Amino acid sequence: MSDDEFTQPVYHEEDTNPDYIADKTVAVLGYGSQGHAHAQNLHESGVDVVVGLREDSASRAAAKEDGLRVATPVEAAAEADVVSVLVPDTVQPAVYAAIEDELEAGNTLQFAHGFNIHYGQIEPKDGIDVTMVAPKSPGHIVRRTYESGEGTPGLVAVYQDETGEAKEEALAYASAIGCARAGVIQTSFKEETETDLFGEQAVLCGGVTSLVKQGYEVLVDAGYSPEMAYFEVLNELKLIVDLMYEGGLGEMWDSVSDTAEFGGLTRGDVVVDEGARENMEEVLEQVQNGEFAQEWITENQANRPRFNQLHERERNHEIEEVGERLRELFEWAEEETEDEQERAEVRQ
Repeated sequence: MSDDEFTQPVYHEEDTNPDYIADKTVAVLGYGSQGHAHAQNLHESGVDVVVGLREDSASRAAAKEDGLRVATPVEAAAEADVVSVLVPDTVQPAVYAAIEDELEAGNTLQFAHGFNIHYGQIEPKDGIDVTMVAPKSPGHIVRRTYESGEGTPGLVAVYQDETGEAKEEALAYASAIGCARAGVIQTSFKEETETDLFGEQAVLCGGVTSLVKQGYEVLVDAGYSPEMAYFEVLNELKLIVDLMYEGGLGEMWDSVSDTAEFGGLTRGDVVVDEGARENMEEVLEQVQNGEFAQEWITENQANRPRFNQLHERERNHEIEEVGERLRELFEWAEEETEDEQERAEVRQ
């Protein structure tokens, strides 16, 4: 597909100008999932980078070992021209409140996700640019592809353009972290935020896990062994997702047996029927009207009572106990993967 077949503009390295960021200092606030990748990639692209971390942050040593300058978030913001806020969504408002006075006219406040801007939890001051550069993959992939000379596709958006150069600077940043090697798609804070939340809730993190658990329960309740149920509804899911990732739904259908294809095509819509679609539309509406955002904000203000209850219930589901035993059969079971390391880092 050529770029002119996309519904939104797509930018590549030849569409970016590194001069827009070459002589600027970038403060990367946070050194977790995205922060470590952005900071290291920017640094290796010749950009002056300072990492902003609390004085008691466990990530300070890691950032220094990676050859990066480290300061407090306030100190980093004070010397920077571009402040990339890559701490978790839930702490971003407090971080912005701490650094707001350090932002000068012409500076840029940048994000990798639009939640707090879109839902008004951060109201940026006048006189600064507000942009988004959002790689569409976990940070360790952003880093790994950059090191291999490739790149991860990303998104770019402009919320506030006071200088008239906000998009050009954001594209230069996207190029410096490697995204322009693959392609950077233009979007908006609204579109990125709402589609991201919907995807997480209705399909990726909510829909799929619920479907897996209910499929497991149906088989076990019908008298089949937990081990067989686990393999059929969870373990083999990765094989199917890998095929879809590599070549879309068509690649998946072409790779499975005719029996699987016929069964999937005739029974899939029985399980995920119009009722499920209506539920998805309700989930989307709650994202669009801010109901979910307000629920999550209130939940955090109350120290996450419902979140903690649901989190604990999920961890104690029988499928987790069965899976823990079965995964010991695989050689990789005893090795901590990069994904697990990243999740642990994000939790800290």
